[in-house]
Formats: sequence, structure tokens, C-alpha cells
Amino acid sequence: MKLNLKTGKVDMSHGSGGRAMANLIQELFVKHLDNEFLRQGNDSAAFEMAAGRTVMATDGHVISPLFFPGGDIGSLAVHGTINDVAMMGAKPLYLSAGFILEEGFPLADLDRIVESMARAAAAAGVAIVTGDTKVVEQGKGDGVFITTTGIGIVPEGVEVSGDRARVGDVILISGSMGDHGIAILSKRENLEFDTTIESDSAALNGLVADMVAAVPQIRCLRDPTRGGLATTLNELATQSGVGMQLNESAIPVKPQVAAACELLGIDPLYVANEGKLIVICAERDAETLLGVMRDHPLGREAAWIGRVVEDRHCLVQMETRFGGQRLVDWLAGEQLPRIC
Repeated sequence: MKLNLKTGKVDMSHGSGGRAMANLIQELFVKHLDNEFLRQGNDSAAFEMAAGRTVMATDGHVISPLFFPGGDIGSLAVHGTINDVAMMGAKPLYLSAGFILEEGFPLADLDRIVESMARAAAAAGVAIVTGDTKVVEQGKGDGVFITTTGIGIVPEGVEVSGDRARVGDVILISGSMGDHGIAILSKRENLEFDTTIESDSAALNGLVADMVAAVPQIRCLRDPTRGGLATTLNELATQSGVGMQLNESAIPVKPQVAAACELLGIDPLYVANEGKLIVICAERDAETLLGVMRDHPLGREAAWIGRVVEDRHCLVQMETRFGGQRLVDWLAGEQLPRIC
């Protein structure tokens, strides 16, 4: 029976492996995600890979709400995994997508989510080549959860890793901090501000490709998602066995995000981003990278925010706007749950 994409809902038969599931796959998933690999109809995708080091990343997405200013769970699932692959300096090539659907979830919303995934993947030049769908009883899920896995290839001569920061290196970021987390929180809590705060969710592989083409010897790349800039820098400091010294005045935060954080008692340095990256590079390469980043639409606000320093305790510290020193520690607890 043909799917009713206007008023129909997911039911248990859509995960049973029978005709209803086949209709769901063909009339919804393949309709939006169609490519030569999905068209083969196999349980896995076979494809050619270029020679070189392969990168694989996987990520689960359980965000609430499913739709938010600047994106939705579909585009986020694509962007998040593409970015994880790109943060190794790799070119993302293929994605898989696994869906856990709750019985009773509107097919119209699922159609909207899958269409959004298709647009995001096409814009990034990455194909979704295989997937899976499961249905759970009503009350045992939260509408839809999506897990994506990505595969990519690292260009020859690129060695990006979180353990490669060296004393004297420079810390750069591609733009303003905290946009995604505050966009989610404002939607979830029905908070209204004078200016709409939108998620920065975006695929960063194009920006990364430009950067590694200009400076193949980039040391570290990382997207500051859960835990924000502060937690991500602590991760990198620990991996590399170094300390970091930041300049608070150099870290861009949009005025509306700063105002929302002040109102809610949240530090923007700990708020998630989904379309920004951190770069650690040798000082001699910093200006070149800043120029490349600022020439790209996703790096217009790129900034030099600090340095890597010697510190056997691997602490991240910051000079405040008032000239004092502040420890920028790991995130303690869960500041903003269900943001990705």
C-alpha cells in the first residue's frame, strides 16, 4: 500500500522486513537519497576507494527538539559525521545512516528529515550509500534517533591528530562560539530574544580541504561540539601533553549568544558548536591559515585566540578581559543535554 506522507504515521510493520518496510524504503528513503549504491538494493554498499589512509567515524544523534533554527536532526546527522572525518584532514566520501523510529512518528516529519539529510549530503559532495531502519514501540523512543558513519581518505602528506600540538604553536578558531547550543536551548525552552539565534550546523569538509591544501602540515583539527571550546581544548592539551594560554578578548561570541548565556548563567566557552573548528598550527603558518579561513564562507570570523605552552599539568588557562588569569577547566556535569 502506498505511503501516506501527509497524515500517515510510522507503525511496527515499517520495521518488520515485509512489504510495508519495502514501501517505506522506496517511497521515502530512496526517493530522497537515491544513488547508484542504494539502487543496487543490497544490505551493504560496495565501492572503490582511492589509495591512502582511510578514516572512519560514527556518531549517534538524539537531539531534542528535532527541528530547530538553522537545521534539524537530519542535516545535523550528516554534518556531524562529515566533520568528524574532516577533522583528521580527510576528504569524506561516503556515509551510512541508521534510523530508530518510534511507533506513531509522523511520516511527514520523517520525510522532511530525510529530505534535509539528502540536501546536506549533496551540498557536501558526500553520498549516503547504505542504511538501516528499526521501529520501536510507542513510548520506548523519542520520535527518531539517527546514527551515521562516514568514510574518507587522507591526502598524501597530511598528518592531523590531537596528539601533535607543540609548545609555541598557535590556536585558531573558525568563528563565533556557542551558536548551536543556545539555538537548541532557546527553541526547547521557548525563549524569545530580540534576534533569532540560529545553529551554526554546517559541513566543514570544504573549508578543511582548502586549509590542508594551503598548509598540509597542520598539527591538529577538532570541532568543538559537546562541551564546547573549553572542553575540546582540554582534550587536545591532554592528548598532546601541553598547556594552552588563551586570550578571552580574541574569542568571538555573537552579542545575542553572549546575552543569552548571561541571562541563563551559562559560559559560552562550554556551549556546543556544530559548524566551527579549532586549528593548532606552527606560528609560521598561522597567517596563511587565517587568510584561507577568512576567504571561505564558513571561516569569515576566524581568529587567533591563543598559544600552546609548556605545562606538565596540561592546563588550559585564559587571560580575561580585565587582565586577570582564569583556569578553563573541563566541563563538569551535563550543561546542556540532548543538543546533538
